[in-house]
Amino acid sequence: MEATPKQQAIELITQANSILLVPSALDGDSLGSSLGLFRVLKKLGKQIAVISLESPHASYRFLPHIHDLRNSLEGGRDFVITLDNATVETDKLSYNFDNGKLNVIIATKKGQFKPEDVSFTVGSVQYDLIITLDAASLSHLGEIYKKHEELFKETPVINIDHHASNDYFGKVNLVNMTAASTAEILVGLIEALGSNLLDDDVATCLLTAMIADTNSFQNPNTTPKALTVAAQMVGFGARQQEIIKNIYRTKSLGALQLWGRVLARAQSDTEYRLVWTTANLDDLSATGATQQDLSGLIDEFLSSVPDTDVAILISEREPGIIHGSIRTNSDAKADEIAKLFGGGGHPGAAAFKLPKSSLEQAATEIIDNIKTYQAERLNLASHRQNVQKDTPVEENSYY
Repeated sequence: MEATPKQQAIELITQANSILLVPSALDGDSLGSSLGLFRVLKKLGKQIAVISLESPHASYRFLPHIHDLRNSLEGGRDFVITLDNATVETDKLSYNFDNGKLNVIIATKKGQFKPEDVSFTVGSVQYDLIITLDAASLSHLGEIYKKHEELFKETPVINIDHHASNDYFGKVNLVNMTAASTAEILVGLIEALGSNLLDDDVATCLLTAMIADTNSFQNPNTTPKALTVAAQMVGFGARQQEIIKNIYRTKSLGALQLWGRVLARAQSDTEYRLVWTTANLDDLSATGATQQDLSGLIDEFLSSVPDTDVAILISEREPGIIHGSIRTNSDAKADEIAKLFGGGGHPGAAAFKLPKSSLEQAATEIIDNIKTYQAERLNLASHRQNVQKDTPVEENSYY
């Protein structure tokens, strides 16, 4: 009988000595999952590195092992000295250390080496195993993957994720689309790795991830299993009140000012059951807030507006790139909407990026497309009439 993905993952982890953990982004689920697994693998005696080019948001600074997060790849590298011996016959090789220097001595039988015969190369960082967390594809790992693509090709990858859009890029794919968070999947893996691995710090990291990805169990992705596993983490000593205080009850003045500016632009369309707003780079610079301060706004936005199926935050977070964060209620599917713009996610929460230089133009196009999606879903006759009015007869209409 073929081994299950969990059994294959356990075998790879057991055999590995040096393991690299790579979260997809430093949101609550990927960060909490990575730090929880970091502690577990340290307990198992593994050499572990967890890496992200992003800096964690201030609200997550309470998490255990947050200071072990690295922003660059480090580790043992082979330094290779190459000699062109086409015209030289070697005899013996020896070395010694002298005042902090390594001397390599090569005795020759015939011929003589010249300085131009010597070349040097540095090998790639050595890891036995890579574990990605909360990443639907390798591209979601961002610059880490782009800069170290060869490492990912040469090293076995365990892909742990819960997104429906996952493209199963790992040697082992521990993917469960019914899980409310990646952390929920990790609990079963950790239990299978050994007893006494789940302690209060691991449980705090994992419960943080679960709370963050379900918006404190308010999102539609919350399942009975998610609540059961969360209760299990509390039983292991997860500091639930500390998590709530840091994630939901601690906001900087800059973050509050940013929210005020962005919410002042909020617009809604009751016919299409849609609400949206925009955020630009000037909002961030004027308030001193960070891009991560925008996280959480979309959840509050949707939950605070009645008679709404779709809420979207359209933001300029870097020059030339527009981000869309979508939340949905009812039968509207956030992942279906995100796919219209090349993104992905979950039915209740999804996101996308677009290469656009104008936030205003991008917002108009995005909202028009979402209205079309909603019109089809709600069977709005008025939308069809408007399309027919605005579309020349000789051209093909959407309807």
